[in-house]
Amino acid sequence: MRFNPKVTALFVLALLCGLGAEGVNAQAWPAKPVRIIVPFAAGGTADTLGRLVAQRLSESLKENFIIENRAGAGGAIGSDVVAKAVPDGYTLLVSGVAHLCILPALSKTVPYDPLRDFTHIALFGGPPGVLAVHPSLPAQDLGQFIAYAKAQGGKLAFGSPGNGTQGHLIAEQLKQVTGIQMTHVPYKGASLAVADLIAGHLTVTSTTLTTAATQIKAGKARALAVSSVTRVPEFPDLPTFKELGYPDLTATIWFSLSGPAGMPADIVNRLNAEVRRILQLADVRERLRPEGIEPGDLDPKQFAAYMAAEVKRWAPVVRASGAKAD
Repeated sequence: MRFNPKVTALFVLALLCGLGAEGVNAQAWPAKPVRIIVPFAAGGTADTLGRLVAQRLSESLKENFIIENRAGAGGAIGSDVVAKAVPDGYTLLVSGVAHLCILPALSKTVPYDPLRDFTHIALFGGPPGVLAVHPSLPAQDLGQFIAYAKAQGGKLAFGSPGNGTQGHLIAEQLKQVTGIQMTHVPYKGASLAVADLIAGHLTVTSTTLTTAATQIKAGKARALAVSSVTRVPEFPDLPTFKELGYPDLTATIWFSLSGPAGMPADIVNRLNAEVRRILQLADVRERLRPEGIEPGDLDPKQFAAYMAAEVKRWAPVVRASGAKAD
């Protein structure tokens, strides 16, 4: 076979281009605006975190990251849009425990698989849950509350932001591990449950600390325990479920950044690094601190494993609660 320098050179060039394609892709992206879908209405924690991160990504990556609210079906509508999008890094999702880990266990009609249909990029973090009671209830701490609930023989009711929400499920876990009986009263949102609590129409609620914080500080609601890993700095006297002997009730209503399955690894790694850097900025941490949000700091592999563990964790809790969305 005759040696052809021109053919050989072309072959080597093609090989080098192939090897460097991923690096070139990383340098080229983003070359146009990136859409981040929030599958809930504006104003909630998912929207707030999404906009905070989007603004900083726009600044650091020199391209617009645009928030688009696509609410409906408990987050399923917006999530499905992203699951079906082209995995080129230009359509992303503010994902989270509610619509990717809990909702698929609640409903047989969710159109996506939380693990197979997404690329999970970075964990934002989120607020913990809190068990709070009306000040008129004769229980000053969690131990007294459990004793009181047992004495009521199932007559006690608790409110939550809705059927199958994490507030609901944390209370269901509390029932399971303590043997107390309470009737669930689902509300259409955390703020409505808290409003009924302070009005005295409800004596117990399990909700996000973010929603109840103002009323707790004002003395209109008494917080008994919080579901964070450690105490929240803004509420130093509020114990965690874990330190009170209930580590299974450790949980946060977390949110994250995901995209369609099959996104290029270089784009995923770049986004992950940027999000983690943003969340550690002093002014961002200060913005999140009053809500008890501890920023996430997981690489893509760690976050994918965390997502899988959360899916596995909440499915049996949903089944035990009997909650259904359909």
